[in-house]
Amino acid sequence: MRHRIAVVGAGPAGLAFARVLHRHGCPVTVLERDAGRDARPAGGTLDLHTGLGQLALEKAGVLEEFRALSRPEGQAMRILDTDGSVLRDWRPRAGERANPEIDRGHLRDLLLGPVDVQWGRAVTQIVPQGADGVLVRTADGRQETFDLVVGADGAWSRVRPALSSVTPHYTGVTLVETSLDDVDTRHPDLARLVGDGSVAVYGVNRAVVAQRNSGGHVKVYAQYRTEQDRRPHPDPRTASNEHAAPDPAAAEADAEAVRAGLLALFEGWAAPVLDLLRRGTSFVHRPLYVLPVSHTWAHVRGVTLLGDAAHLMPPLGAGANLAMLEGAELAEAIAAGPSDLDAAVRTFEERMWARAGRWASITTTGLERLVSPDPAQALALFDEVQPS
Repeated sequence: MRHRIAVVGAGPAGLAFARVLHRHGCPVTVLERDAGRDARPAGGTLDLHTGLGQLALEKAGVLEEFRALSRPEGQAMRILDTDGSVLRDWRPRAGERANPEIDRGHLRDLLLGPVDVQWGRAVTQIVPQGADGVLVRTADGRQETFDLVVGADGAWSRVRPALSSVTPHYTGVTLVETSLDDVDTRHPDLARLVGDGSVAVYGVNRAVVAQRNSGGHVKVYAQYRTEQDRRPHPDPRTASNEHAAPDPAAAEADAEAVRAGLLALFEGWAAPVLDLLRRGTSFVHRPLYVLPVSHTWAHVRGVTLLGDAAHLMPPLGAGANLAMLEGAELAEAIAAGPSDLDAAVRTFEERMWARAGRWASITTTGLERLVSPDPAQALALFDEVQPS
């Protein structure tokens, strides 16, 4: 008898899980709170690693399509001193495809393929009922029962409370994101500064990183340490004005205030670096939250987690890769047709916890070194990861 399976969240983890199940002929219900695939910006670019994200795509049967869409030239990395002098300028060799970049939107569309997503289905509660399955309640007043519910719904997961009382905690580092559009035409000097991949500048307890996306789009991230996150709670679902009409004048005024604050924070840095902030269009605060490095839970029949919902860690290139591979591996374990679905999930969780714990430790230490009182730590970390 086929299992009734639901995955909550249509991000990289949830879609990798659903796509691999679909490839093996296993039905799955995908519940996503966004109203549609283009309901909000898809985000920046991701580097998918050999043996992690790329392995997940191979399991999903879309690796060749990924290779056609990805940008191996995006692996390039340049590091500057705060005075603008070049400290490192690494470029990938011809044929190097260890960590090619792909826009999140392109990855989403690649994984969606034939997967049927129930858009606009915001999950509000998960109620495990033992051998009787798991009850899922959604904001539209509906409820359904499944044999397995997989929470792939990110940092502020609505599935996680069924397994763990732990919530993410603030790291002490906040990012402010801005963007440059049509950079090669409108800002050719900054296009040259960023190059084909990324440019990073590290100072005392702060950094500026700019990363090229496709279509002449560049994402810029100002990073700094601050003891207290004074911005509103980062979970948009808790905001009372989530659906309020935007006020363009207020947004513009706020953008100018944020810009002025950032330029003051990075005062004295090289003019081209400050221009990355000065010419940005709008600004989004992204305080960095994480789950404990060793986050696990007592197994609950019929419920499990993937990706950020299970092991939220600093965004240093591992999270999405792990999430996708976890989704693919869990789907393969289910598709193999074990007589005991619960035993397959238990085995998966043990493997996920061990691997995610190692990566959470690596990325936590990495964030401490990249945004630190000693900028030389960031350069040393780059030399360890990408020796010349």
